[in-house]
Order: sequence, then structure tokens, then C-alpha cells
Amino acid sequence: MAFEEGDNQMNDMGQEFLLGLAGVSATLLGTFIVGVFFYIDSTTHRRLAGSEATDLYLRSATRWVFTAYSIPLFVPLSLVAMEPLWGAVVFAALGILLILLTVGTGRRILAGGRARMSRAFWVNEWMTSVALLAAMILPWALGGWVPEPADFTPSLLLILGSGFASTAALVMTQFDATRGT
Repeated sequence: MAFEEGDNQMNDMGQEFLLGLAGVSATLLGTFIVGVFFYIDSTTHRRLAGSEATDLYLRSATRWVFTAYSIPLFVPLSLVAMEPLWGAVVFAALGILLILLTVGTGRRILAGGRARMSRAFWVNEWMTSVALLAAMILPWALGGWVPEPADFTPSLLLILGSGFASTAALVMTQFDATRGT
């Protein structure tokens, strides 16, 4: 391990929590990938692909969820294996990417128009945007310029929860879309 007992960087319980969080994120990411492949291959996808704006939003939201699940996967692994500075760099880089994808999904949902989009998309978009802003500020608000690994925990949990909520919104939208068919 990168941290020795006397380093005062992180105790074993903190490392176990971060590794457990990475495991949960990896499981959710893998399950999401399998679900996406089944959806793409389904007749439902082919039948509902009538709206280009909705299809573009679904693609954008899928990229967003992939990135959201990758942050609580890669940041804890970086924090456990390397110095806290590298964990902060990985968090910042993936966080900036997630912010850019959030702007992209917001543009896509506006392009789709409210009449053609599920209410779950709208609610999810606003909730995850607020959670993402809080998540990006928290580590530095709690720990200064180079936050300790424990300072990332609230942000990682917020992002993991946002990824899960987005997955649920994507699923519920598909149920809404097939309700009348």
C-alpha cells in the first residue's frame, strides 16, 4: 500500500471504505453497461427511435452516467494507491468532464422539448446538476488545497447517488415511452 501506518494519511477503515465504494461503483457501472447493450439490441429501442432529440438525449445521458460511475470508481482507487494530490487531480479531471457532460445533457433536454420528454428527465436533470455542483466544491471546502481522502467521501457518495438516480430516470423514461404501445 502507498500509505504506511505512521503516515497519518488514512487509516485501514478509510481505505476499506474507499475500496468498498469503488466496488459498488464498478458493480453499478457493469450492470449499466449490460443494460445499455440489451436496450440497444431490443425491439423497443428500434420502435421508439422516432424522435431524434430524445435519442440524442439518451446518448448524452448514457455518457453522463458512465462518467458519474467512473468517478467513485477511479478516485478511491487513486486515493488508496497514491498520494492525496493524485486523487485530487483525478477527481478534478473527471469532475470537469462530468460538468461538461451535464451542460451537454441540459442542452439536449432543452432541444427535445418538454412535450416529448419524460418528467423523470427534467427532475433528474435539475437534481443531479445541483448535486454535482455541491460535490465539486465539497472536497476543497472541507480539506483545503489538497484534501485528505476522507474529504472526498461526501462528494463521491453524492456523485454515486446521482449516477443511480440518472439510471433510474433512464429506466422510468423507457417505461413511460412504452406505456401507450
